[in-house]
Amino acid sequence: MSERVIAGDVIAAFLEAAGVRAAFGVISIHNMPILDAIERRGVIRCVPARGEAGATNMADAYARVAGGIGVCFTSTGTAAGNACGAMVEALTAGTPLLHITGQIDVPFLDRDRSYIHEAKDQLTMLRSVSKRAYRVWSADTLLGTLREAVAVALTPPMGPVSIEIPIDVQGAAMDMPPFDELLPLPPGELTLDIRSLESLAHELRGAKRPLLWLGGGARGASVPVRALAKLGWGVVTSAAGRGILPEDDAASLGSYTTSPPVEALYRTCDAMVVVGSRLRGNETLRWNVKLPEKLYQIDADPTMRDRSYPVRRFVTGEAATALTELVELLGNDMKIDPAFGADIASARAKANDDLRRTLGPYEDVVHALGAWMPADALWVRDVTVSNSTWGNRYLPLRGPRDGVHAMGGGIGQGLPMAIGAALAAPGRKTVALAGDGGLQLSFGEFVTLVQEDADVLLIVMNDGGYGVIRNIQDDKFGGRHYLADLHTPDFQAFAASIGLASARAGDMASFNAALAALGNRKGPALLEVDMVAFGPYTVAFGGPPVREAAPA
Repeated sequence: MSERVIAGDVIAAFLEAAGVRAAFGVISIHNMPILDAIERRGVIRCVPARGEAGATNMADAYARVAGGIGVCFTSTGTAAGNACGAMVEALTAGTPLLHITGQIDVPFLDRDRSYIHEAKDQLTMLRSVSKRAYRVWSADTLLGTLREAVAVALTPPMGPVSIEIPIDVQGAAMDMPPFDELLPLPPGELTLDIRSLESLAHELRGAKRPLLWLGGGARGASVPVRALAKLGWGVVTSAAGRGILPEDDAASLGSYTTSPPVEALYRTCDAMVVVGSRLRGNETLRWNVKLPEKLYQIDADPTMRDRSYPVRRFVTGEAATALTELVELLGNDMKIDPAFGADIASARAKANDDLRRTLGPYEDVVHALGAWMPADALWVRDVTVSNSTWGNRYLPLRGPRDGVHAMGGGIGQGLPMAIGAALAAPGRKTVALAGDGGLQLSFGEFVTLVQEDADVLLIVMNDGGYGVIRNIQDDKFGGRHYLADLHTPDFQAFAASIGLASARAGDMASFNAALAALGNRKGPALLEVDMVAFGPYTVAFGGPPVREAAPA
């Protein structure tokens, strides 16, 4: 005889069967039956974020590091709206995320009667920030919707999926399904366009200086990427593709996609294959970086063909499958230019040197951090001047899931992402980089950091405001610093008030001492860098670099 339970128990059991071991959210009267079931069952760790945006960022980073699906819970109405910015980030990053939100009782849905937590046309709002969004109308349709939602989230190109579950459905009585029915559906399989891939391999066999450009969609393709690197291919990545080939590999150009020495190398390449990347504007100088004439693309989404750059051949397929088959098709037929490897190393070294010369007083900070950072550390970055200058490319990543950053360009996501990343990889140190301005958007998550005892060293670059905005204002608005100079918290006093270990550094001696004291302890810690005391970067960063298109 089947066990009689409520729908909240079925949701919890389904997530357990899907392998979920941590979820993030804010409790509410419109999600309590689910969260109570999770608590009673005791399998999934439920992390109480201080805001829905933070919870969604945590689930996003957790999924990026763990490699599975992230889960966050919100209430309906305002609470679901609070998560939308973080959902946009997950959609931009292609993160498989399950956002479960409450909804008011079914009899009152869509009646515009000002029911508590009601939101006008919430499902349309969720569709606009999700890969797909569903509403569960009854307990009978609950499990089928959950299984479909997870499969859709995990099917390349991956992305976040939202589900509205009305509160009366959450509490409805139903039979607990057998375990095999609780298992999620497998992700949809992409049919590899093998004929196009065979034609691509034929065209590539004659290439002597071939280059891969890897994006986040190729994170699962490390094995065939390493095989191509051993054949003599070079590799350059977007920020999302970092670490697919370890960045200390001789074949890696890192993510120096727009660096002049690397762009000069592009001009010597006789083939480039773009895999799992959108060739985003901020990583191509608004699509004005000149890529090799023989440009090819492999992507899970066939509509990406010629979206950013025209390509000679497009192959539809999942990155790992396509590249594995490409390695087999190429065999040992390629005759790579013997000088290509040295030219890659030279371009990478020159790009590093060019960046180093922009750091000014922070060169020693970066080198000290790189020398200390554990080889298996997770490197999480918020949008800040320091990340845009060196955080996104200077310190090498060695694995495709070792780095997390705010791809959509929104500030304030670094702290909650660091929490999610740390909980996804217990036993590894998470190092996070944030600015004082952006950090104030998620200030409440400091308390979550301490409460969850996440092993995070948070480095806060404090210049008393929005540094990049000031630089833009200096360059384009006559130096008028309107809305950029902020009343900045006393981070040290605040840290003491919540029991967070912290130190402040205004020179290299104090930075080294703070790094030694805080970096080598387990648990959360805050290292504040006084940028006013250190002084400015040699070259001011005023937003993503752009290049005007050449006249037609």
